[in-house]
Amino acid sequence: MIQSRAAIRYAKAVLDLALEGKATEAVEKDMRKVLKALSDNPELHEMLSSPIVKSDKKTTILAEEFQGSHTITDGLIRVLIANKRITLLEQVAQKYIILNEELKGEGVAFVTTAVPLNSELEKDLLKQVEKITGNKVTIKNKVDEKIIGGFVLRVGDLQYDASIANKLNGIKREFTSSI
Repeated sequence: MIQSRAAIRYAKAVLDLALEGKATEAVEKDMRKVLKALSDNPELHEMLSSPIVKSDKKTTILAEEFQGSHTITDGLIRVLIANKRITLLEQVAQKYIILNEELKGEGVAFVTTAVPLNSELEKDLLKQVEKITGNKVTIKNKVDEKIIGGFVLRVGDLQYDASIANKLNGIKREFTSSI
């Protein structure tokens, strides 16, 4: 997923507010709830991106959906609606979680492979990533057959592409440039 600069800025601002109010865990819990609600409910996702649905209706629906959320989360939703950026809510929530985990010395490594990782390979990869980053990391494995083989590892802003598809594209570029 490509994250917009605006989503990153909103996430950092929310994290700053949460740090100031000593509410980072409560807001992270809300952000996880937002991600779950948006992934479990495609109609909610469509409603947020619809230009036909009025802002006040979106506010009402989201207030109902996320009732009991922290005031910082409520404020974020209101600001995103007011600025006509509510479609960024999912990206802001994801980036907030990543930033907060980094702050706690934890992280998530996203690994894309052609086939699912077995537990032994996952443990080896986890050790290597923790050694490189110096942080406690959890692995999220995504299967994408288009990479043919190898893997693509993404930790924070760093990405390492050791996929067969990437290597083949490199050979193709080299071949076409030499003609």
